[in-house]
Amino acid sequence: QPGAASSRARTSGSNGGVANAHSVTLSSSWEPDLWGGVRRSVEAGVASARASGDDLAAARLSIQSSLVQNYVQLRAIDLQAALYANTVSAYQRSMKLVNSQYQQGVALRSDLALAENTLAAAEAQALDLRAQRSLLEHAIAVLAGQPPAKLAIAPLPIADGLRLTVPVAPAALPAQLLERRPDIAAAERRVAAANANIGVARAAWFPALSLSAAGGYSSSSIADLFNTPARVWSLGAALSQTLFDGGLRQAHSDEAVAAYDATVAAYKQTVLSAFQEVEDNLSTLATLDAEIAKQQQATAAARLAEQMSLKQYNAGTTTYLSVVTAQATALSSARSETTLLSRRLVASAALIAGLGGGWQAAAPSPSQ
Repeated sequence: QPGAASSRARTSGSNGGVANAHSVTLSSSWEPDLWGGVRRSVEAGVASARASGDDLAAARLSIQSSLVQNYVQLRAIDLQAALYANTVSAYQRSMKLVNSQYQQGVALRSDLALAENTLAAAEAQALDLRAQRSLLEHAIAVLAGQPPAKLAIAPLPIADGLRLTVPVAPAALPAQLLERRPDIAAAERRVAAANANIGVARAAWFPALSLSAAGGYSSSSIADLFNTPARVWSLGAALSQTLFDGGLRQAHSDEAVAAYDATVAAYKQTVLSAFQEVEDNLSTLATLDAEIAKQQQATAAARLAEQMSLKQYNAGTTTYLSVVTAQATALSSARSETTLLSRRLVASAALIAGLGGGWQAAAPSPSQ
């Protein structure tokens, strides 16, 4: 550290008088990190910075997962809208048939009322699907960083169905995959930062050593300031220790230990939650596969029952109430099937997110 000074002073006493003093010096000091306090403080800062980076990655993964799940739900609504479009067309044909029979005196007015009610209810539910689709479309736009009014997603063609696919998870997944989850990595690095802060707090209990050196020129005359006799230098060492601080250092140590215990508990909870999330989605996928197979059988049987009841009504062997019941059952069964298909896709996407984005990339190193 360079320095320069100039002064003029009067001294007291028998030999007192006015004297000038001029000096130019260069000094430096160094406090060696004998007890590791600075080193542990750097460790804590680096770990905290990396944990913040992991938080950003976790937020990005959460947004991506929400975006995929909303998109899957939107496509499921497209499939249900196609289902209702076909259903409304079928109900319109049925109502025309009942209306014709009523005009001829063959059908009852109650049959026509049932047909009208069934058609109107299906049309109302189709309109409600439009509202749900708009909300999901707006959510996708926001997640993609666009104004809701700027994004329009075209509906899927009716013939395409719900053909979205996701990678199939292996039968056995190693637990080490969870190490790549950014929230677990962030929790682990916060534990490392808290552990380093304990070292910082404990280093304050030991004395501090300071080494200093200074050199330069000092003279009463500026003309003689840089002459050899005006040279001055000094070397020194100082050892300092706080003897009494009213319990401040002990409080800092206790605080660091308590913070460490809290981060360890948070880390354990994060890991357990990750295991639960993965196990939940694996279990859901295994159950949904069997449930979808059964629901597809139920849908096929309901459609057959709907066709048979309509034929029986045309033949005059059953009432139109049986037709309406069969139609409602077939529609409910088909809608349940589309719901299960979308749930399977959502669970698959959630499983990928629960594993940190997949199962092929290597886990991040704590030192990275």
